[in-house]
Amino acid sequence: MELDEQLTDALNELGNIGAAHAATTLSQMLMRPVEMAVPEVHIVDIADIYQYIGDDVSALAVFQIQGDLPDGGFLIVNIPRSAVIQLTNQMLGSTDTEREITEMDQSAVTEIGNIMVSAFLDATAELLGIIMLPSPPALAIDMAHAAFEAVVAQIAIDVNEVVIFNTELKVDAPSIHGNIILLPQPGLLKELIRLLEGLMAPS
Repeated sequence: MELDEQLTDALNELGNIGAAHAATTLSQMLMRPVEMAVPEVHIVDIADIYQYIGDDVSALAVFQIQGDLPDGGFLIVNIPRSAVIQLTNQMLGSTDTEREITEMDQSAVTEIGNIMVSAFLDATAELLGIIMLPSPPALAIDMAHAAFEAVVAQIAIDVNEVVIFNTELKVDAPSIHGNIILLPQPGLLKELIRLLEGLMAPS
């Protein structure tokens, strides 16, 4: 799907509103200042997603979208292993960056993913005047490509295009990068764009 500059800007704005909401909650959780932004948004064919998510070991927190839009989909928070450990270390005051992902890391990334997705859906719902809620999350940890393939096979939805919100999270240097990936059911992406177009239309 080709987006014009105005709709691309609208999706970026949508992402940044959600990121601002998430940063506020994460700041309270981590008890330190947090900045979060969405510098880039891409709509790509699902077959090309591997150009955008890398192939390092990552944690993928998966949420089903529920609410007013019956033709929903899923949101996936994709955070690389190094970023997962960095976030948990900041929460626990640890400095060991060479360890493997532990149950504590899994619990932390699930909670962080829940905060990010809830904030994103809250921002979308408020902006567009609809209700969007996340399901309880499922977590997968593997090489990013393999984990994504397993998730798509498990949720078994007919997806052609995905929306990738690149995220940049600043707690302490260095910045933490990840993705929020929208896997829309047929019709969801068109409906969101229709709502955005209506919001941007001259009154």
